Amino acid sequence: MTTIVAAQRAVGTSVILQDIRREFPGGVCAVDGITLTINAGEFVAFLGPSGCGKSTLLRMIAGLDRPTSGSVSLESKSRELQYDSKRRSNIAYVFQDAHLLPWRSVLRNVMLPLELMRVPTREREESAMAMLEQVGVADFARSYPAQLSGGMRMRVSLARALVTQPQLLLLDEPFAALDEITRQQLDEQLRNLWLSRAMTVLFVTHSINEAAFLAERAIVFTRRPARVVIDHAIHLPTERVNALRTEPEFAREMKTLFDALELGG
Repeated sequence: MTTIVAAQRAVGTSVILQDIRREFPGGVCAVDGITLTINAGEFVAFLGPSGCGKSTLLRMIAGLDRPTSGSVSLESKSRELQYDSKRRSNIAYVFQDAHLLPWRSVLRNVMLPLELMRVPTREREESAMAMLEQVGVADFARSYPAQLSGGMRMRVSLARALVTQPQLLLLDEPFAALDEITRQQLDEQLRNLWLSRAMTVLFVTHSINEAAFLAERAIVFTRRPARVVIDHAIHLPTERVNALRTEPEFAREMKTLFDALELGG
């Protein structure tokens, strides 16, 4: 595994949130007064209780929802990206469900974003196959989603998200429905992909273990409406394997996050 230096990771997109508030009809406030800066190339976990507003915040960053007040801006090296169609090729979003098209093969599912971008057929097939190899499911390129396990479908979903070479990858509890062994394997693979691909990653989870293992930085939110409890730098080795979860340093990080969750509860 190759370790990426900070200067190389800087090709990702920075995310700047300024006093974000999101209130829904009926007076339900999901997010209140969030101000954060996510630097280009960071891997950041959004951690908090279920229903606290983490996913709402992620949707606003993606441009799928708008704040009631405050501002969201994304900045790359070349330009500032606003809420318009130009942003879409820079952002990839992975949901909790894989959302694969059942009538398309694995390969054609991964090719879909490139088709929509009108990439030539040969180029998009080569890119999709390369991405399937990177996530470990190239042998199933001609299979259909119904023939795959949950973990394999999620690998395909991740490949589809990454095939456009996004600067910003947003993940909304993508491994929550998987068994623990599969989930830990995918955590390790995602961490390695981040190290090799120079992108900014925002990962929503309610798992302390997952946040501590994956992220360089964990932001813990209160119960709804989401407010920041702590913005915590994770002090663990850059290169991580699942055996790290048994180490005292990992337990210390988990305790810090657990205490913050209790404080915000």
